[in-house]
Amino acid sequence: MDELKKYMWEILVPYNDNRGEKYPIEHHHKWDDYVKKISGGLTIHKVAKGQWINPFNGMLLKDRMIPVRIICAENEIENIIQFTINHYDQQAVLAYEISNNVKIRYKNGR
Repeated sequence: MDELKKYMWEILVPYNDNRGEKYPIEHHHKWDDYVKKISGGLTIHKVAKGQWINPFNGMLLKDRMIPVRIICAENEIENIIQFTINHYDQQAVLAYEISNNVKIRYKNGR
């Protein structure tokens, strides 16, 4: 992928911590601010329920997560993934490309 080209990504942000307790809204706002500095904006979707099997111990994990869409370059999503792992103290974070055909039009033509 071209590091300068922008892509539409979706990243799954944890709703609860590893003990099952909801993160304070301020914790999420710090993540939002970090991402906005990199990408210029984000789209936050409603909380979703997910299940995944831990590949290291085979345990079924059930999580609530927040799907967030971001337009940024691949190196920027890598940065956001690492920040998400650290900020939310996660074992893994999933992000995936939604589209590589991203267009933005502004009223003033810029």
